Amino acid sequence: MKKRQLTVAVVQDAPILFDKQSAMDKIESMSREAAGQGAELIVFPEVFLPGYPRGLSFGARVGSRTVDGRRDWERYWESSIAIPGAETRIFGELARELGVYLVIGVVERDQDFSTGTLFNSMVYIGPDGELLGKHRKLVPTGSERLLWGQGDGSTLTVIDTPFGRIGGLICWENYMPLARTAMYAQGIDIYLAPTADARDTWQSTIRHIACEGRCYVISCNQFATKASYPTDLACYEDIQDDADTLSRGGSAIVGPLGDYIVEPLYEQEGILISTLDLSLITQSRFDFDAVGHYSRPDVFQLIVNDSKQDIVRRK
Repeated sequence: MKKRQLTVAVVQDAPILFDKQSAMDKIESMSREAAGQGAELIVFPEVFLPGYPRGLSFGARVGSRTVDGRRDWERYWESSIAIPGAETRIFGELARELGVYLVIGVVERDQDFSTGTLFNSMVYIGPDGELLGKHRKLVPTGSERLLWGQGDGSTLTVIDTPFGRIGGLICWENYMPLARTAMYAQGIDIYLAPTADARDTWQSTIRHIACEGRCYVISCNQFATKASYPTDLACYEDIQDDADTLSRGGSAIVGPLGDYIVEPLYEQEGILISTLDLSLITQSRFDFDAVGHYSRPDVFQLIVNDSKQDIVRRK
């Protein structure tokens, strides 16, 4: 029998950008703080490790890149992690010690074929310390495409747990109706939506997803200021004239009928804590189940290619 309650924690903060150790230290300290408040599932924002480089151009213009911009990107690359790797083992030790599920947004370094590609990924760690899976963002948004490659259908990850099935999509992937449907079709109950979008329209998105998927939606954003940016970056001048607050946050928890369980948090760092009544998921699907009794497979069908897409196949 599934557990009927789950205490979740949503971390809204930012590390020192491009500083892997800063992110690791914050992951440990804020996980300990959240676990001390009874959290069983702790969620960190999109690319919390090593931070979301909002406002930075990396010296890129259409048709040209600068030497200094390449050096900044190399510094970002140096702050990325492998999955699995030394950092995920540290996360595992922390999760096992605290007895919690950890879900962390990271910049992942490809280690299968090329060491030159990064991915915007979400890593899942279980309370036994095991690496449960990962998800790679399918389509980086706008200028993000210069930094991160595209994920494939093999990491549309949903994980079975004692309290239900957890999974999610990253930021504007959540605007992809077919990607959402692929998650619903895996029976998702706790839908994670880490993001870098602090606009009011994002709140409409997460409330719609909760109501559409009849699931809890955990949305997690960074609260970031200029103080979290190293001033010795070549492209620091890109944000020099920007407002001090670069991301105002907006993390929130939404129930399976689209109502806020925890209202959005703005203009400050913090941890949102809530105990979820999981029976509401079943109750909410009484009159709407997007991939069940409210679907029409005789009219609409979705084909998902969930195989790993390798550029080289070895026999």
